[in-house]
Amino acid sequence: MHLALFLTLSGLHLGGWRHADASEADHMDIRAYVALAHKAERAALDMVFIADKLAIDGNYGGSIAATVTSRAVGSPEPLTLLSALSVLTDRIGLAATVSTTYTEPYHVARMLGSINHYSRGRVAWNAVTSVSDSEAQNFGRKRHLEHAERYDRAGEFIEVVNALWRSWQPGAVVRDRESGVYAQAEHVRPIHYEGQHLRVAGPLNLPPYDDLGPVLIQAGVSEYFSHVASRHAEVIFPVLPNISRAGQFISEFRGKVAQAGRDPHRVRILPGCVPIVAETTAQAEALQEELDALIHPLAGLTFMSGSMNHDLALYPQDELIPDLDTEIRGSRGRFVPLVADARARGMTLEQTALSYARNLSFPTFVGSPTAVADQMISWTEDAGIDGFTIIPPYCPASDDLFFSSVVPELQRRGVFRRDYEGNTLRDHLKL
Repeated sequence: MHLALFLTLSGLHLGGWRHADASEADHMDIRAYVALAHKAERAALDMVFIADKLAIDGNYGGSIAATVTSRAVGSPEPLTLLSALSVLTDRIGLAATVSTTYTEPYHVARMLGSINHYSRGRVAWNAVTSVSDSEAQNFGRKRHLEHAERYDRAGEFIEVVNALWRSWQPGAVVRDRESGVYAQAEHVRPIHYEGQHLRVAGPLNLPPYDDLGPVLIQAGVSEYFSHVASRHAEVIFPVLPNISRAGQFISEFRGKVAQAGRDPHRVRILPGCVPIVAETTAQAEALQEELDALIHPLAGLTFMSGSMNHDLALYPQDELIPDLDTEIRGSRGRFVPLVADARARGMTLEQTALSYARNLSFPTFVGSPTAVADQMISWTEDAGIDGFTIIPPYCPASDDLFFSSVVPELQRRGVFRRDYEGNTLRDHLKL
């Protein structure tokens, strides 16, 4: 299987930052991120993955107050962090999130192209469309683009970035001092892209590291996501809460990749998972209870409001969660089924938010190293995924135990590599 590490100092569990063993490192301390990346590199993971959001969620109650009070916020700008990691690591792949709604493709092609040189071909970019009005208001807009429009723009954005990386053909740079020719003009060409959302002349003002460019990741599960990702993505990072939904989604998605004229098994599917590991399953279950008891009552509500792009402060917390299908303007693929399931189970808004705060709808694998390895292998065999994006519930102790116990167990069973076989991220992912 392929394994990525979600690079975070606070962890995913919204109570994790409060745990006694959680890291107290400054979230802007590059040394803390380098230390985590080195652990993942020693374990021969495919890549580290840096998520991002372009605002502090201000959807709940119309203010950021509840967000900054209830959960850990703040992290480095991902491409800046990626650039530092590119020269402070040697083999592991490096992936960072980029908003296709609030950046321009020329900037992105140039920055990622540069970092791909620094890392010698170890870079990936996670092209996302962003989710909320809070983000829009940081970029001169009152409201976030609607679902269809932002994915249409994302499709064009990806096409432009790839075209810019191809605007220099192999062998363009000759540096012939005798003739005075630096690059062959016929091998450096404008792209003259004109779409509904984007117009870019090109060419890029730097040559690519190789002729393929950085690996493209996309994250999501919605229909619009699947339409774009089936045509472009090389890796996807979906939210699949259980194995039955995972099997259905993966079968449908690979079918769409085939319909797009691509080999469906050339797209790596690495859903997120949250491993809660201890020496015994009983200890792991006790740890999960400890973490759950640390969740601030507003943590899940603020996170859901931001990701839904809808203010949940409008509703009573102690009543059945309302039908929000027509209200969710953010991450619909994650929250429409979540709300429908909560309503079917008779859960209140408060109960739903506390449940969500535990794992953000990612599957949680709780148990001893052997038990967690069993669950991971079961998913790869039964759901047809290619591996996982490992999201620690808190750092650093939770990821330390994963690296020291679960990874060796997967290696012992012959389902994960003991060392790298190549030097680039495409080598690791066998793309």
